[in-house]
Amino acid sequence: INSAQPSNALVKGNAPPPKKSSSSEERKCRNVEECQEQAERAEEIKAQQEAEKAAANPPKVTSRGTKYLDIVEEGSSTTTSSDKVAMDGDTVEVHYKVLKLGKRSYDGLSGEGTVVFSRGYALEDDEKVIGDHSFKFTLGDNQVISALNDAVPGMAVGALRRISVTPQNGWEKNTKACDGGPGGSGAGGDLKTDYVVVPTATMVEQEACFDKNKLPFPATYAQERRMAQRFDQSLIMEVRLVNVV
Repeated sequence: INSAQPSNALVKGNAPPPKKSSSSEERKCRNVEECQEQAERAEEIKAQQEAEKAAANPPKVTSRGTKYLDIVEEGSSTTTSSDKVAMDGDTVEVHYKVLKLGKRSYDGLSGEGTVVFSRGYALEDDEKVIGDHSFKFTLGDNQVISALNDAVPGMAVGALRRISVTPQNGWEKNTKACDGGPGGSGAGGDLKTDYVVVPTATMVEQEACFDKNKLPFPATYAQERRMAQRFDQSLIMEVRLVNVV
């Protein structure tokens, strides 16, 4: 009689996952207080990282006082991709995003920001892909906001730059009555935020200072309404130089 041979059965299915190490970092919060503490710690760490990043790459200032920050994109070791550089008087083509400052924007240029309106980034309803539209203008044109005229010269084609746009260098009318808020010299109001409630009469007076003839300007009514609530604040304009015509 032959002795029985052992059989090797193939069992279908997934192997059980390896046991996780029980470290304090991986432990989930057990109640509301612990969850809140963990969220606050994570926020503090992120804020510290953003502050260190801003300190390592401080903004530059033009001869006219406009602050800007050249952005080195991930995977690139340089801020430029072309030897073609924009100069005063050139006609240039750009893509841009006008951003409301985020709460971690320590230098007024870095950190996250909420888009108020844009062109060329496929963020608007009339843009299907990036580059569908762009903004062309001549450097030095008085109809263009002065922050853009001031900070684009010196950019190479393909470069990305963040520009600080104060109300006086942006969409605020150039009158003493309107020249208040951040960087202003007149008797206007303080810098407004989403969390400040002001009387309707004040809102109407401030909106009268909104210069709708300045370019670039929102393309839709919804964008214009958003901008009407932001023009008297410090904003960021993120600009990519597409071409020098």
